[in-house]
Amino acid sequence: MSTQALWAGALSLVLIHEETGCPHSARQAARLLESLSESPEIDSATRNLCERASLRLARRPEESLHACPT
Repeated sequence: MSTQALWAGALSLVLIHEETGCPHSARQAARLLESLSESPEIDSATRNLCERASLRLARRPEESLHACPT
């Protein structure tokens, strides 16, 4: 699968997860982002972003960390 198809799939799944809260979409997006982070075509900054996003999406909702404390 091309990296372009992986990016499109990951973005689509992230949006589905954001819009619906679907945990399956989050797990699938995390897997695609992990695959992208392993691609030799990706620069180190993008690799780090993919890894961070993959880890965040793979967390269960009760484990989520909020960026802004309440």
